[in-house]
Order: sequence, then structure tokens, then C-alpha cells
Amino acid sequence: MASLQNPCVLSLFITTLCIFFIGNVAEDRKDYIVYMGKLPQLSNYSPLDQHHSILQDVIEEESWDFIGFGEKVERNPKVESDVIVGLIDSGIWPESESFSDEGFGPPPKKWKGVCNGGANFTCNNKIIGARYYTDDENNARDTVGHGSHTASTAAGNLVKQASFFGVAEGNARGAVPLSRIAVYKACSPNGCRTDGILSAFDDAISDGVDILSVSLGSRTTLQLEEDVIAIGAFHAMQRGILTSNSAGNSGPDLATTASIAPWLFSVAASTTSRRIIDKVVLGDNTTLVVSHGSAINGFDLKGRKFPLISGAQASDKGCSVTDARNCIESCLIPSKIKGKILLCENNTTPDVALSLSATGAILSDITQSQGDEPRMSIMPTSLLNIKDGASPDITAPGVNILAAWSTLAPPTSETQDTRSVKYNIISGTSMSCPHVSGAAAYVKTFHPDWSPSAIKSALMTTVVPMNASSVNAELAYGAGFINPVKAINPGLVYDASEDDYLKLLCSIGYTSKTIKLIAGKNSSCPPKYNGTVADLNYPSITMHNSKETKYTRTVTNVGVANSTYRATVASPSYVIVDVEPKVLSFKSLNEKQSFVVTVSLKVPPGEVLLASASLVWSDGIHSVRTPIVVY
Repeated sequence: MASLQNPCVLSLFITTLCIFFIGNVAEDRKDYIVYMGKLPQLSNYSPLDQHHSILQDVIEEESWDFIGFGEKVERNPKVESDVIVGLIDSGIWPESESFSDEGFGPPPKKWKGVCNGGANFTCNNKIIGARYYTDDENNARDTVGHGSHTASTAAGNLVKQASFFGVAEGNARGAVPLSRIAVYKACSPNGCRTDGILSAFDDAISDGVDILSVSLGSRTTLQLEEDVIAIGAFHAMQRGILTSNSAGNSGPDLATTASIAPWLFSVAASTTSRRIIDKVVLGDNTTLVVSHGSAINGFDLKGRKFPLISGAQASDKGCSVTDARNCIESCLIPSKIKGKILLCENNTTPDVALSLSATGAILSDITQSQGDEPRMSIMPTSLLNIKDGASPDITAPGVNILAAWSTLAPPTSETQDTRSVKYNIISGTSMSCPHVSGAAAYVKTFHPDWSPSAIKSALMTTVVPMNASSVNAELAYGAGFINPVKAINPGLVYDASEDDYLKLLCSIGYTSKTIKLIAGKNSSCPPKYNGTVADLNYPSITMHNSKETKYTRTVTNVGVANSTYRATVASPSYVIVDVEPKVLSFKSLNEKQSFVVTVSLKVPPGEVLLASASLVWSDGIHSVRTPIVVY
């Protein structure tokens, strides 16, 4: 069977060694001295006397608290218990406390699915359905850990005092802990099958899930007709189901988003306030603080002291200085390393030190990769959304996320790792995606009749705007940082129907045959159709390589029956944004009003590298923000 092009359940990367740090290394003193980056002035972290070990502290907020979504937010418990979150992933570990059904009643009457989890797999009133599509593993159990992590992030129970070997101890919970979970295992350690992903979508739709969370995708951007996730999400949209999808971990440069279909929710990842602080206590009792990156260390050295040796000091004389400092295995002399902590620089992985019998490793400046690795601080990725749109759509927490894990899976991807954990800390857009899936489910508990595009609009237009620190701005982080509490009362929404998306496909130039591959039914474009991508009723606006473009948008009033909204525009001096009309007056709920946004430049398009603007409609209570990107 065909497999997804460059398949990936975005791989995990955390050290298996006793010591793992990320920072900038300078060997400026004797063997026991290592300088790990710029030492922050933290008054509550003072040098410790008489302790020669690796210490670890956490400055943190739980990721949901960080976005203002605390345990006591307004909820609709009866409706929430009827919401079903489907996850297409690597399965689930049903014995986890995050998936206990204590206090749950029977599944919702609308549920039409089955529990086909294979041998020794039992569903309950929390995990109400399970299916698998893998050849190498004939059950829905998670042997990777990834699926359990995403499921508990989206919809897991509240579990107190969860931690990774005592690190980051606190609460682990999903956005909608009263909701039900349906699991569709399309991936195993060997990858994800395209036919399995499509079958998972079809079954999830038939089973009656409300939201789909898909934390997987191709490493490269595919055409819509080749992208099984985009195709499956289109079918889900046809049945009123919103799909959230991880944008990928290759960004934030342009043209690096794997998820570009506008009918699904493409999610970028950001840091939170959680910082894992490591302290290196040296032989002379000097304590150095490591706060750059994330040095997650699950080992206790119990006060023991080990000698430190650099790759350069342990190398064969025939190697180059660069190869030695980078700890290229063929350059190193095992007898010099055994029992010591090995100090390596770029392009090194912990297994090199482990294979040479080192006690541990200090690694510096590990570069960002495709995996869900702790070093990534911001992983939003970007691509033009069908030629003229910005992707990803939104940003959510995705770094150092503590969530449930499978006890069949080691906490790292290292083959030598034989440990077992109930909760793990990993990072990536795979972790931000279920935050948005859970937030979408939360919005749906208050508005069960809203369309997928209305839920998406509510979340996009109520974001916390992000500082444009990224050179790619909205093309890197989308509309902004997710704000679920505000999203349940957005005031206005930009709605779009299946017909709108079909017209979009026509505007791209797709034939009826190609459209059928995506939509699954015969659809033809209107005669002499001359619509453009700009016509899609989308909650963001992007103008690319144009002097002037007009955008027609329609908003639906979901706030107060009698209300008046006024437009406010913010833009650089060389970008002109005109809105007509500038006032929208509504007399009833669900009333629709249209307006035209004209974006023009005072300078030639080629002189604009990237410009950010915004349009905000406000009635004094609600602020409905639409990002505008020009490049």
C-alpha cells in the first residue's frame, strides 16, 4: 500500500543521557568548568555549596493557564459531555489516568462508532471508540506515545501532580475534560499509511465525531488533490466537522507549511511561560544556570561528581578540530571518555556519548529539525494559502507540553532508552494542534449549531495579537495567539459553505475531475467563472505582489441583536486600507452584512518585503480583528 509522502508522526527528540543541555559552550577554564550561555540574573537561583550535581527547576504555568484558560472557566457541562473529539494519530494508552471514565455516564446517543481496538484493548465511557488501520500493529494501543499525548492535551481528564520524573510537576488536563474521545490509529513507529488516514477520516465522520485533531502530515507541501489530510478534512467539513492540523516543524521560513487547505485549521506552535532551568555545579562549587533552550533532565546524580572532557580533548590526532569538537564518533577515543561527561558542540546527538560509555553529555547549539524537539522555541511555519492566503491560521502552545504517554514507549526516540513514563514533556506543532482542537470543541459546547468555518472564525478573530518579532510576522504565526474564552462570544463571524470552497477550487483552475478527487462528488464550476482566491470569505486578508486588490467579506451577527459595528484600520504609511461601508448596523441575530476592503500600496509591490495591517470591527463590546498581510 502507498504511504504518506515522507510520513511522520512528528518525531520525538529528548535526551536519554544523564545530562543534556543546550547552550553556547566556551572551554575557557579547566576540565570541570563549562560556561553554558549567558547567565541570567535570577535572584531566586543562587549558587549551591557542597553539591556537585545537576539540578533542575521549573518556572512555569500550565499551558492552558498560560492562555487564560484556567480550570474554572465558564463551561456547559451537559453539552461538553456529549462532545466527541476524534484523533487520527498513533493510538492511545487507555489505562492512563487521563482517560479514566470515573464519573462519566454512557456515550452520547448520537455516537454510532465501535470499539475495535484489538486484543486486550477496552474502551470505556471516556474513550468511547477505537479503530486501527496499521498492518504491523493489530490494535489501537499507542506504542509511540504521540497519540496519548495529543489526546490528553485536547480532551484528557484533570490529573494532579503529573510530572516527567519529577520535572514540571503540576496539573495535566485537556481543554474539554468532560468530553469523549474516539481514537483512530493510522500510524505506528513505521509511519502513517495514506489509505489508513483516509479510512480513519471516513470512519470518524460516520461515527459522529464533532471535532477532528490530526497531528501529522507530510514533510513537504502537497497539492490539495494529493494531500489525504486535506481531502479527508474536506469530507469532514461537508458533514459539519472541523479538522485541526499541525502546520509542521520546518518553519518559520516562507513556503514551509505542510497544512494549507483553508477548510481545515492550520496550527503553529509557540513557547509558554514554562522554562526548565538547569544548574551545572562545577568542581570548584561554582554554579552555572542554563536557561537557553530546554535542557530536560530526568536523572538524579545523587550528588555525585564526574569529570568533564570535551570532544577536542578526547579525539584522535588525525581528526579535524571541527569534527573533534562536534564529537564525530570516529574521531573519539572511547577509553578517554568512559565514565566522564562528554562536552560536544554542533551536529551531535546523545547516542554518540552513550555508545562511547560516557556518563552523560553536554550538547551545545542543537539545530532545529523536523522532530518535536525541546530546543524549538517558536515553530510556526508559513506558506501562501492557495496562492494568495496566509498560513498557518493561528498559534497555540507547543513547547515543553506535559501530557499523557504510553508506558510501551520510551520517553525519547533513542534506541537505548529503556525507561517508562506515564507523562512526558515534548514540543512541536503536534502539541499545539490539540490545543486548538480542544479550544474548538470548547467553542462548540456553547454553539453546537455553528459551522466549522464559524468556529474557526471565532477563534481567529479573537486572538491575542502577537508582537511581530518574527521576520515573517503573520505568515509565521497566523492571526495570533489563541484565546478560547473570548472565542465563545466573538460578536461577528466570517462563515463559509461547501459551495464557497468549491468556488475557491474553481478559482485555482482545477478541473471538474480534480475537484471530484477532493470533494468526492461531481461538481462543476459555474460557466465562465472568473472568481479569485480573494473572494473566499476568510477571516484574514493577504495581498501578494499586487498594487491594489479588493476583497469582499460578509460577516454574520452572533453577538447582540441590535448592534452597530465601526471599522478601525491600522497600517503602515505606505499601505492604504479602505473599508466601505465603515459602519455595519444589525437588527437581528444571524443577520449578514457585507463590506469591501481595498488594499493598495503607495510604493511598487517589489519594494514591500512584508507589511502587517489590521481591520477591527467593534461595537464597544466585541472586537473582531482581521489581520492584513502585504508582501
